[in-house]
Amino acid sequence: MQVSVEASEGLERRMTVELPAEKVNQAVEKRLKEIARTVRLDGFRPGKVPLSVVRKRFSNDAKQEVFGDLVQSSYFEALMQEKLNPAGEPAIEPVEKSVNEGMAYVAVFEVMPEVTLNSLGDVTIKRPVVEVTDEDLNEMVEKLRKQRITWNEVDRAAQEGDQITINFKGYMDGEAFEGGSAEGIPLELGSKGMIEGFEEGLVGAKAGEARTLELTFPESYHAEKLAGKPATFEVEVTKVSEAVLPEVNEEFTKAFGISEEGVDGFYKEIRANMTRELEDKIRSLVKEQAMDALLQVNDLEVPKALVKREAEVLLQQTKANLAQGGQGNNLNLPVELFEDQAKKRVTLGLIIAEVLSSNNIELDEDRVRQKIEQFAQSYEDPQQVVDYYYGNKEQLSGIQNLVLEDQVVDWVLDQVKVEDAAKGFDEVMNPATPDVDAVNE
Repeated sequence: MQVSVEASEGLERRMTVELPAEKVNQAVEKRLKEIARTVRLDGFRPGKVPLSVVRKRFSNDAKQEVFGDLVQSSYFEALMQEKLNPAGEPAIEPVEKSVNEGMAYVAVFEVMPEVTLNSLGDVTIKRPVVEVTDEDLNEMVEKLRKQRITWNEVDRAAQEGDQITINFKGYMDGEAFEGGSAEGIPLELGSKGMIEGFEEGLVGAKAGEARTLELTFPESYHAEKLAGKPATFEVEVTKVSEAVLPEVNEEFTKAFGISEEGVDGFYKEIRANMTRELEDKIRSLVKEQAMDALLQVNDLEVPKALVKREAEVLLQQTKANLAQGGQGNNLNLPVELFEDQAKKRVTLGLIIAEVLSSNNIELDEDRVRQKIEQFAQSYEDPQQVVDYYYGNKEQLSGIQNLVLEDQVVDWVLDQVKVEDAAKGFDEVMNPATPDVDAVNE
């Protein structure tokens, strides 16, 4: 067998494999004899058809079958001979040869890139330093109170923060437009639930009052036929209600499943939850920076075949998630939409694999159990959850991969400069824009 390899664009390789005529003819002859033992032809008993007749009738079929078998066996042999690591299935191009010349083909495929890790010494990762203050705790309790808000009807003019009930009709060029009318709609003033000027135009209105609002739809409005167009709304206010927040008492705390220790226990539990969520968020932000740092310093060309495969996985996951939410049954999303994300994931996966390999990092089974037990604590029967993970290879594999990623993050943090950055709780938990990342100095 003769093998030659030609490097094409990027990671693509064209491997030509030539098999000698003797090997090909032997394989064809063997296949013809196998056919002869089972073939049924008129005028001959089963298994008694002369080989010359079989050769005449089935020579082409035998050659095609042999070609496929020889390609499969010789392809992997050639890869081992040339020390090539393919990234996907090859495209096979037959090469025309006479019977006496044997058989040849060209296999076109991409190879896995060689990953060489670059230094992280110039990278700085900022680690948020945050504590849950009494002010943060009180703000969280206020949010919980607002989740259980009730509305009390009042006989006064509506003001910001009130809920009004309205009937309205919208007109454009004097004609009512589709979707522009509704009755009995509750609207909280200041919620920004309507186009600009609608809620503002109803501040000060009383129950039974009618108002006419001259407004303009924003240019970015989702309904293209209305975007940027002026409209008139005839609005009738039928009820004005003010917000009533529940008191923080034992009845309130029981609604959150906290019955022991009363209000003090409630505050204690909320602070503990906030602290736990904060720690998870900080770990997530540091991990994000660590992964970004690996991508920044290791510019890697990745096989298109792997990116395409990962993009397909992301597409199917997105469709499944949308279907679970009752959406996207007929949504035709292009796979190209996921290619950038897929490329990032493939690249990072190859880099992480090299970090693990070159630094002899092995899975920490103690951390795996610790993470599983941490997940299990939020369930009524934690041991049942632990048993579930250890009894399900696929679920356990997911946790093991997370732990390996955490171990890679630990390795990155040992290579880079880590600076503590004082932050507020809300600044970290609800950032307006991403402001924590790895940067090169």
